[in-house]
Amino acid sequence: MSLTWPWALVTLLALPLLATVAWFTRRRRRRAAVRVTSAALLRVALPGRKRWQRHVPVALLGLGLVTLGVGAARPRATVPVAANSTTILLALDVSGSMCSTDVAPNRLTAAEDAAADFIRAQPGGSRIGLVTFAGVAGLLVPPTDDTDTLLEALKSLTTSRGTAIGQGILASIDAIADVDPSVPPTGVNLGAGDAAGAYAADVVVVLTDGANTQGVDPQTAAKEAAARRLRVYTIGFGTTTPAPMVCDSSQVGDDAFPSGRGFGGFGGFGGFGGGGRSGDRSPLTIDEDALREVAGTTGGTYYRAQNAGQLQEALADLPRTITVTHEYKDIAAWFAGIGGLLVAAAVALSLWWNRVRRPPSPRPVPDMTT
Repeated sequence: MSLTWPWALVTLLALPLLATVAWFTRRRRRRAAVRVTSAALLRVALPGRKRWQRHVPVALLGLGLVTLGVGAARPRATVPVAANSTTILLALDVSGSMCSTDVAPNRLTAAEDAAADFIRAQPGGSRIGLVTFAGVAGLLVPPTDDTDTLLEALKSLTTSRGTAIGQGILASIDAIADVDPSVPPTGVNLGAGDAAGAYAADVVVVLTDGANTQGVDPQTAAKEAAARRLRVYTIGFGTTTPAPMVCDSSQVGDDAFPSGRGFGGFGGFGGFGGGGRSGDRSPLTIDEDALREVAGTTGGTYYRAQNAGQLQEALADLPRTITVTHEYKDIAAWFAGIGGLLVAAAVALSLWWNRVRRPPSPRPVPDMTT
């Protein structure tokens, strides 16, 4: 919980002030002597209260005033809110290593099947786009809620050389920017304060089986996503066991993008300059450190999937994480209502327990003259 107007808490200083006034008033009353002609009449007139009954109204009044004081500071609660207009960009690795048969029948086919199940499981209102990356990154399908178009595109994936993970993230950011005006494209320079606030409902999911070998460094791309409050979820796919590379004829091609949309440089980051820190790594070894760092920088999560079942589990876990965002909700009205009820209860109990009881009426004297 946070406070919109924390300076309003100074109103709570009225509570010790009231307590001090009450203490001095009670002390002065004790000094005053009251004389009565009949102790029995005094017992009848005074309310018959127990000791604890004297303290309950005071405690309720104090608690009510504190609650009202906190309410004046406009408290806000962070609550989970379901997002019905989520845009999810699946950035899929289509490098040659995806033909590895350590995951039957090969990594590419297993990734296609898992992605298809993920697309079918999405709730209404979500838009999904497909970005593929090998030596270059490109938008295969713009964000859409047309399931058939997405599933048909998955069947047309072909492999190529190279692994440009950073380019895939940047391509995904620009694809989201095309459909969400609140997300600036990668060519826009953002200030340091732009990264503050709640996460956007839009996210990027990167699935790769290797390490960045060319293009922009993934961490540089992750900082671009973080500046736009876009979370990036990364999945490292495949085992470390050597296996034959086998893809059928429809999965092998020189161009990874059937539509012909390939991108060498994105958002002014240049072309293929060595791939940053991952440029000297083997493309057959998953750079888990880099994937964890990308996820951590953007507020996402890293998943490790060594087989088709684990990949499906990782993707199945994403909808619950992605489609729920956290927003601030003003709960000052609740504090005002509860505080008012506490004060009203204190006043009511005080009036009830301090009421003066009427002495009993004298019994009529019988007439003895008759």
